[in-house]
Amino acid sequence: MSICSLVPENEARIKEVAQILWEGFGEFWPDAYPTLESAMQEVRASLEGGRISRVAVTPSGELRGWISAAPQYKGRVWELHPLVVKKEYRRQGIGRALVEDLVRQVKARGGLTIWLGTDDSCNMTSLSGVDLFPGVLNHLVNIKNLHEHPFEFYQKVGFEIIGVMPDANGPGKPDILMGMPVRP
Repeated sequence: MSICSLVPENEARIKEVAQILWEGFGEFWPDAYPTLESAMQEVRASLEGGRISRVAVTPSGELRGWISAAPQYKGRVWELHPLVVKKEYRRQGIGRALVEDLVRQVKARGGLTIWLGTDDSCNMTSLSGVDLFPGVLNHLVNIKNLHEHPFEFYQKVGFEIIGVMPDANGPGKPDILMGMPVRP
């Protein structure tokens, strides 16, 4: 498998990335990309304004996953958004490889931190379905993964929980904020 930049000239690959994005988020985050067209808009946006957009492909060119990031804070901080691996190829190291590649890309651009938000709108963690106020940090310290929420994947690849935005997606539907340092 190799990881390379997604380019605007490759319309077929862009459509393929949009398809796996739409399908990949459909089960637990259907509001993220409710239509294939909304997924296509996200992929096209990843090709603008100094962003990073990378795909994992097999030697024969078959798409396995995609990651994108956008610069913030004058390029010192980058938001990872989104990451998706084709369902049938998950748990094979592709997501990890995409994150590791992203770290190298951000480091080469002088970035110091990568952050992301990972929503819980389907009761996948102990933070969902409850009122996090008061005592937001107490809930966060005691977070439990109830149904394979991706925050544990991100922890395994070097991120840590840096906060939570209560009710970001509606009452009892928080966004878990995660970050990792990028060091020279």
